[in-house]
Amino acid sequence: MTRTIRMMSLTLIMTGIAAAAARAQETPATPAEETRASETRVPLAEPAVALDADGDAAVAGRLRTTELTGTPDAPARNSRFVVENRSRVFYAYVTGWATFYDAQGVRCGEGLWKLEAFAPGETVEVDTPGLRLTCTPATWRIVVSNLLTRAGDAAKSPAMVAQSRTTQPTTTATGATAAGPMTPALPPLEINVNGKTLPLQPGNPLELTIGRERVRIVVNPAP
Repeated sequence: MTRTIRMMSLTLIMTGIAAAAARAQETPATPAEETRASETRVPLAEPAVALDADGDAAVAGRLRTTELTGTPDAPARNSRFVVENRSRVFYAYVTGWATFYDAQGVRCGEGLWKLEAFAPGETVEVDTPGLRLTCTPATWRIVVSNLLTRAGDAAKSPAMVAQSRTTQPTTTATGATAAGPMTPALPPLEINVNGKTLPLQPGNPLELTIGRERVRIVVNPAP
């Protein structure tokens, strides 16, 4: 009996050690992941901030529609708000969602918004024509699902820098200029996302939301 108790105690101790080791090996949340926790709903009178894939503020929205109310039988179908580009880059194409919640925190409506040619510091009024609001909301939030930046604002990758160096002309001993290795030009590229065609440019990041994960896609020439 005593031996059985000792074996059970040893098993419990080993289980506790294993659990502690597993917790110690868990990957801590990155700063971006911790920042994303702040992308939460706010009262209707306050601006809502949407973050990019790095957890930085990308855009902020301020409601223009002051009377928002709907019911399941007679839902509200649209809303208007002003979007501000709080980043330092020029967005060629931006899409996102505005979601609304009732006093109990239950989501009762969402609408897609989009805009193009969005300069840093610029403000644009947008609407959500696909909205179906079935309550009188108390809070709201906005998120971005696509952030397509202008090619000139995208940082060059090491592969692109290396490629640009190999294509620079070189000077021979006689002073003549010899062309370096020539790289064939890429044809125009595009990507189709749910029926929406977007331009795809090497080195220009394309941000998408897949499920609950926000991903960044960058196409670069192979070294």
